[in-house]
Amino acid sequence: MSIILYLILLAVTGLIVGALARLSLPGRDPMTIPQTILLGLAGNFTAGLVVWAIWRRGVPGLILSVLCSSVILYFIRRARGGGLGSPGTPGSRRRRF
Repeated sequence: MSIILYLILLAVTGLIVGALARLSLPGRDPMTIPQTILLGLAGNFTAGLVVWAIWRRGVPGLILSVLCSSVILYFIRRARGGGLGSPGTPGSRRRRF
């Protein structure tokens, strides 16, 4: 397999996992397609680390990848000042004292 085909498949997989993670949390997310791909890749990488740490081998499944991507997306929302149901805005941050 060539490197170009591998990168295309990686982007498609990231897009699918990231889109499923965005669908799993309620509310609209102001994310672009490249951000969704990066979200899916980050979730897939995190799921791979979890699987390797527990079983020392194997490939993470789709469900675990989407779950890890959803957790990452939730933390992105919290950093923007939103919550579980509302994504918040990218420029606003709430300060808590």
